Amino acid sequence: MRTHNGKIIADPVILFMALFSIIIHLIFINNLEYHRDELLYFSLGMHPAAGYSTVPPLIGWIACFMQNVFGYSVFAVRLFPALLSGVLIFLTASVAKELGGSRYASFLAALGLLISIFFMRTYFLFMPVFVEVFLWTLCIYLIIKYISTLNEKFLILFGVTAGFALLNKYLVCLLFLGLLVIIPFTEYREIFRKKKFWTGLAVGFVIFLPNLIWQATKGFPVFHHMSELYDTQLVHMDIPLFLTEQLLMPFLGTVFTIAGIIFLLKSKKASKFRFLGYLSLFVIAGLMILKGKSYYTLGIFPLLIAAGAVSYERWLERTWLRVIFPLILVILTLPVVPMGLPVFNEEGLIKYFKGLDEKYGIDTGRRIEDGSIHSLPQDYADMLGWEELTEVANRAYQMINDELGEDIRAIFKKVTEIGSITNPDAREYGTLVYLCEEPVMSFNKFWTGRVSMLR
Repeated sequence: MRTHNGKIIADPVILFMALFSIIIHLIFINNLEYHRDELLYFSLGMHPAAGYSTVPPLIGWIACFMQNVFGYSVFAVRLFPALLSGVLIFLTASVAKELGGSRYASFLAALGLLISIFFMRTYFLFMPVFVEVFLWTLCIYLIIKYISTLNEKFLILFGVTAGFALLNKYLVCLLFLGLLVIIPFTEYREIFRKKKFWTGLAVGFVIFLPNLIWQATKGFPVFHHMSELYDTQLVHMDIPLFLTEQLLMPFLGTVFTIAGIIFLLKSKKASKFRFLGYLSLFVIAGLMILKGKSYYTLGIFPLLIAAGAVSYERWLERTWLRVIFPLILVILTLPVVPMGLPVFNEEGLIKYFKGLDEKYGIDTGRRIEDGSIHSLPQDYADMLGWEELTEVANRAYQMINDELGEDIRAIFKKVTEIGSITNPDAREYGTLVYLCEEPVMSFNKFWTGRVSMLR
């Protein structure tokens, strides 16, 4: 972003890169079907509420808006993430500028984001994480803007953004905790004496309050969900894998994230933003200790990429280096784009990943939760089989009489197998659909556990 006579002018290069990101995330949306998690999160829009048992309400509100405006197509599901990807390109470029970079640093920051595998995948799918990465980055940007300008309006805006971030994922509490722990040891501790800081927090609290009230009235289901998540998934996380994936998720974007941490922690130019380097380490170390999933750290990646871009700008002084460096990054990224975006259809993706395995012994992403090696990475396998499942279920529905049914032989006299998912590359492969008729007992009693299920 530039200013001219007091007006904000978008840098045409950054604008082009933002539009390119939007287009590239939309152009391949029909190569695969809905993702299983998208079916969950987008369906929340049909029941807008102040909270849900597994997530705060913001993703449901967004889904409700998109449904009412665009419907329920794959395009409707993935349009908002694609649009926000362009906004994040602008925001990350702006962070680089605020960290002391010039237009070239802003360009490198935008490029570093574009070539990152995590960015490609995150902004292709409708899940809370794409909103989370944006809101974390916006919070950090507003902190940087306050430090650079001492304009207290940014404290108010930070509070507002923090409120919406809490409405999206509670994980952002780790970011806020890091700020509360680190800032008192910096020259910016006087922020706690600023009236507008507390005003901003109050506004943020009011924004978050509906969900807090919902949690309180429901007995705080978030704690049960977190306990269940830890027992079933997080308990299996290990530190070496966690650290390895911090390098793999950005792929070549890692050249920026590593340089970004070094820049924030060591560079004299970044001395007034040193605490952001410690904040990044706090988030990574905290999630590592808590056995968080690898992608939980994605919120700090745009900051690190932007900081790394400023660092490279200082290193690449010669014009030919400033041209060749981004070209090399793009050329080396092109072969791995299918890891981040489904640029091929199902058959093409299977061939691509099979080739990686046969030629290079790479099975990255294809080892799914049960430990087996699948023909496709789990996210892609999760985007297959749903249309077939719908067709099979519809055939069963067309045969249904007036009696309610369920595929439990213990409570139905007549159970007819209608079909199954036949696509071997779908995670739902083999899923059966039954037509159940002639119930012999109350299904409600069965559901509440007053009868036993016979197999």
